[in-house]
Amino acid sequence: MKMKYKNNSILKLALVVVVVALFGACTNDLEQLPIDPNQFTAEIVYQTEEGYDEVMAKVYGGLALTGQEGPAGNGDVGGIDEGTSSFIRNLWNAQVLTTDEAICSWGDFGISQLNNLQYSAANPFIEGLYYRIYHEIAMANEFLRQSTDAKLDSRGQGNLKEKIKVLRAEARFIRAFSYYIAMDVFGNVPFITEDMGLGIYNPDQIMRADLFEWLETEINDFESDLMDANTAPYGRVDKGAAWFLKAKMFLNAEVYTGTSRWADVITETEKVNQAYSFYSTSYKHLFLADNNNKSGSASGFVFSIPLDGDRMQTYGSTTFICFSATGGDIPTASIGLNGGWGGNRTRPETVGRFDSNDMRGMVEPRVRHTYYERDADSPKYDTLKTGPGGIFWDTIEEREISWWIDGTDENQVFTPRDDQTVSKGGSLNIINPGKFTDGFSVMKFRNTYQDGSAPSNMAFVTTDYPMFRLAESYLMYAEATIKSGSGGDINKAVGYVNQLRERAYGNTSGNITQTNLNDQFILDERGRELLWECTRRSDLIRHGQYTSTDYLWQWKGGVENGAAVSVNKRLFAIPAKDIGANPKLKQNPGY
Repeated sequence: MKMKYKNNSILKLALVVVVVALFGACTNDLEQLPIDPNQFTAEIVYQTEEGYDEVMAKVYGGLALTGQEGPAGNGDVGGIDEGTSSFIRNLWNAQVLTTDEAICSWGDFGISQLNNLQYSAANPFIEGLYYRIYHEIAMANEFLRQSTDAKLDSRGQGNLKEKIKVLRAEARFIRAFSYYIAMDVFGNVPFITEDMGLGIYNPDQIMRADLFEWLETEINDFESDLMDANTAPYGRVDKGAAWFLKAKMFLNAEVYTGTSRWADVITETEKVNQAYSFYSTSYKHLFLADNNNKSGSASGFVFSIPLDGDRMQTYGSTTFICFSATGGDIPTASIGLNGGWGGNRTRPETVGRFDSNDMRGMVEPRVRHTYYERDADSPKYDTLKTGPGGIFWDTIEEREISWWIDGTDENQVFTPRDDQTVSKGGSLNIINPGKFTDGFSVMKFRNTYQDGSAPSNMAFVTTDYPMFRLAESYLMYAEATIKSGSGGDINKAVGYVNQLRERAYGNTSGNITQTNLNDQFILDERGRELLWECTRRSDLIRHGQYTSTDYLWQWKGGVENGAAVSVNKRLFAIPAKDIGANPKLKQNPGY
C-alpha cells in the first residue's frame, strides 16, 4: 500500500469547510467566500499553525477533489453534478475531448458538442471548468487575505512569518495556474485578487494580453519565496513549477498576446531541465498507482496532483480517466478497476501517429485464447497468450488457431495452420460516436502497481495525475529552439527528444537527427508523449490546426470525415449565466 502525505500536514485532507456561494449563480459573487459559520470562523481557523496548513490543504485539494465528503454529497460547486465538477475531469474534457485524442459515447447534454467542436455558451462541462477555476482563485485569495504580516501580528503569530511566506507563494502559484487555464480556454475573463475585498460586486473583465502580463509579473514576484526546485515535499510546488508555468505561457505567447516569446521558453525550460532527472526505465510506470514512489528527481514530475483510492475518493481526476476508458470486453481487473463506464476512447488519427515499435502507443490485444490439438482424436488444450504492453486496447481477439503434430513425437514443434484476426465489436474507425466499441480504448492510466497487483480499493483510482512532467519541458525546449532560430542548442534539443524516444522504443531504433526536427514532428511527438495529458487543444491551436482544414480528424465539425469549424471555437464561451449577471462582461465572439 502506498502512503501519501505522511508527515506532511499541508497535504492532508482539510478539516476546514470553505464554500463558494455562487456556483450555479453569477459572477458577481466570485469573492463571496465565507467560512461556514456553523463550522468555523476565520479567526478560529487561523488561530493555530495547523489551521493555515489545513486551509492550504483545501486549496491544493481543490485540484483533485470535488467537495467536503467525497465522492459525492457535499460538493464545492453547486448547479452541477458533483462527480462531473472535478478540476482535472473538466480540464480533460476541454483539452482532450475536443481534439483528435478522444471521443465519448455518452449521451449527456454537452458531450456531443465537445466531440464535434460545436460547444455552446451553456455547455455544462465548460461551465464546470469555469466555476472550478474561480473556486480555486477564491480560496487562494481568501488564504492570502488571512495570512498577511499584519494579520499574523494581530494574532500574535509573528513567529510563523517565514513559514507563511512560503505558503503564500504556493497559494499565489495555485491562483496563477488557475488564471493561466482561464486565459488559455476562455481568453478575457473576470479578474479578482485578494485586495479587491469580499461581498457582492461585479468584477471587471481583464483582456487576455493584460492577464498574460499580470501573470508574468506575478510569478516573477512570488517565485523567490517558493522552495528551491526539486526540494518540495511530494505534491507541493516549488520554483521548478513556477519556471514550468512560465514556459507554458511563453510557449503560447503569440496566441495570447500576438507576440512570440521563444527565447523565454528556452530560458525557463533549461532551468527545469537542469533541476530534474529523466526517468528512463519505463514510460508505463509514470501512469501507474505507485507513480508517486518515483517522486522528485527520479520521476521527472515537476507538479503532480496526488490521489488515493482509500482517502481521496472522487468521480473525477484519474478515477474518471481510467473508468471512462474502460468497458465492453476489456478485462477491468487487469487494470485495477472493478468495472468500466464505457465512455472515452481515441480516434484513428491518434492511433496512426504511433508506429508498431513505439511502446507508448503499441496496440495491446486483449487476452488471446490459442487453440491447440495434436490430432483428431486427441484432447484439446487451451493456452492463454497476451500481447505487448502499450496504451491502446483494440478489443480484437485472435480467431481460434488450429495446430497439429504429424506422428506421435511429443517434442515435435507445433506449427500454425491459420493465424487470422477478427473484430470482436471493436474497430479503428468511429462509424457511430455513440458506440463505445467504435474506436480504440486508451489504457495509459491504470490503477495497478509496477508488479501488476492492484490497490485494495478498485472502485477509486490511486494513480497520481502528473500535471507538469520533465518530458514536456524537453519538448518545449526543442520546439522553441527550432522556432527561435537562435538561443537554443539544436544538438541538445535532438538529445532531449531522443531520450523520450529511447524510453519509448526500448533502444535507439526510433532516434531522430536534426533533419527530422521540424514543426510538424514536434506537434506529433507531443501527441505521442503527452497523449491524454491536457495539452492537445492548446497545441493544435498554436500550430494552426485546431479549427482549419489543415488537419481534419473523424467527427471534427460533426462530420464523419472531419470539417473545418469557426475560428471562434479557439475559445470557449464564458457561461451565459455569468454574462447575464455581470454587465461588465463581454461574451467571446461567436456565442
